[in-house]
Amino acid sequence: MDRIHRAWLAWLFSAIFSTTVLAQTFYVATNGNDATGDGSLATPWASIGGALGKLHDGNFDSATVLVRPGIYTGRQSLVGTFAQGVTVRSEVPYQAQLRHTSQAVVAYVNGRGASGITFEGFDIAHSGPGASPLVFHIDGGGGNNGVGNLTVRNNVIHDSYNNDLLKVNNGVTNVVVEQNMFYNQTGSDEHIDVNSVEDVTISDNVFFNDFAGSGRTKSNNTSSYIVIKDSNDNEDFFLGSDRVTVQRNVFLNWEGSTGSNFVLVGEDAKPFIEARNVMFENNLMLGNSTNVMRAAVGVKSGENITFRNNTIAGDLPALAYAMRVNVENSVVTNEQIHFYNNIWSDPTGTMGASFGSGNDFSDSPPGEVTNWTLVNNQYYNGGANIPADASETINYTDDPNRIAGNPGLASQAGLTLPRWNPATGMFADGSMNIREAFVKLVMQYGVPAASSEGVDHALAAQAPLDDILGNLRGVSPDVGAVEMLRSGTGDFDGDRDVDGRDFLVWQRNPTAGDLTDWQAQYGSAVILSVPEPSGWVHWIALMVVGGMRMCLAKGTRSAPPR
Repeated sequence: MDRIHRAWLAWLFSAIFSTTVLAQTFYVATNGNDATGDGSLATPWASIGGALGKLHDGNFDSATVLVRPGIYTGRQSLVGTFAQGVTVRSEVPYQAQLRHTSQAVVAYVNGRGASGITFEGFDIAHSGPGASPLVFHIDGGGGNNGVGNLTVRNNVIHDSYNNDLLKVNNGVTNVVVEQNMFYNQTGSDEHIDVNSVEDVTISDNVFFNDFAGSGRTKSNNTSSYIVIKDSNDNEDFFLGSDRVTVQRNVFLNWEGSTGSNFVLVGEDAKPFIEARNVMFENNLMLGNSTNVMRAAVGVKSGENITFRNNTIAGDLPALAYAMRVNVENSVVTNEQIHFYNNIWSDPTGTMGASFGSGNDFSDSPPGEVTNWTLVNNQYYNGGANIPADASETINYTDDPNRIAGNPGLASQAGLTLPRWNPATGMFADGSMNIREAFVKLVMQYGVPAASSEGVDHALAAQAPLDDILGNLRGVSPDVGAVEMLRSGTGDFDGDRDVDGRDFLVWQRNPTAGDLTDWQAQYGSAVILSVPEPSGWVHWIALMVVGGMRMCLAKGTRSAPPR
């Protein structure tokens, strides 16, 4: 074997070793011990904070911490700085239950920092009434203090008995909140409070409330599901939240106050713009509840806020069906507020009619919003007129490309809330995981009829590249959150493969696609995914074997006799 081939093999074995390190796994268990454990399956650690501290101190980057099933009481801390990233995961999805009478999970300023951590697969809640505020708290301590670059994924975060479910605040940067399920905050607080931060993405989550399902009283006093604001002025690194994206989420079953919204920008009547550069796109908002809200969307203190390709459907009901754009401090004015390619569809004909008032499309007092845009949206009010009011700044008649007509969305009667049931290991709608529940909601209630006037009629320049399920939109995109798949794919549920679940989707809604496509593609993957690290190990191993054979064969042929 010559020098070049030896060097080549050395590189490959180095790659194998590095990949093995990438896949290094440690354990946390209810019978573990942070002092005497070594993180192995036989002698696990006892807490997530203890595990992460050991990994940080031992320079174990790119590792995975598996948390074994069981109930973990007390605060779990996300600590440590990991350039390559570590993952903390419930070994069995949602079977590691994190409970506390205060914050169950925190990422706070500490000597090790809190960065490069992905936290996924847990069931997280307060342990019961009397808890201190917040279930999950990510606090930057004023900013530039090593807290950020965090991902919160595929968790059931529910039942706060005091304040928010998740608060991200005080100078934090680079946080991704994706594929989670949120329900049941307490009081005039939120599912997620995004507060004086930058570069936060909230995507592919399910938001609803179901207080009765948790044996709690529905007081109709909770606040918005998501609020984006700045409560502490310039006490931290930022004045106003900046660059926040809310995309591909499902919102449903409003049980909050009549003064709140599914999503809200600005809240605290500060003498400055509380949020700028915020994007809401590809969200599905379902008005299946009988509880009245203020409006689906609220903007009280925002600049450069874009709301595009969202679908708002159902009775809602609300005091204003689409939006409320106003200010609560006269020294600020909402600027650059844009609405493109959205569907607003109330099949009952009572758009914005609540408490005996007439129909109302928007609440937008004169002088409280400037430089706004309403273009290329679809409007339907059960065959009745879309409400317009000359005293409001924004009316549907201001939309020069307005699309009228029934989008053909399915009735929400009989909708099953997909709350988690740990006893059965399933969600109430029969789903096995959050993504499955998410896709069911989208496919059942968010897909327009093929005959909808909004199909192929979005303003392409303002449409996202993909839709709520990640399907590419193409050159003639549709309005609303869902892009109709008419191009020969049998993947009706958007999960990137073609199987029996797609047929069930088609049975419920034949407009989801062509059944012959499903028959032809059954058992196939629509899009190849990036290999997992283990896949790369396998690939490199094959390369090693092939390389060794090549080198040995070459050596056999060319090596001179000795």
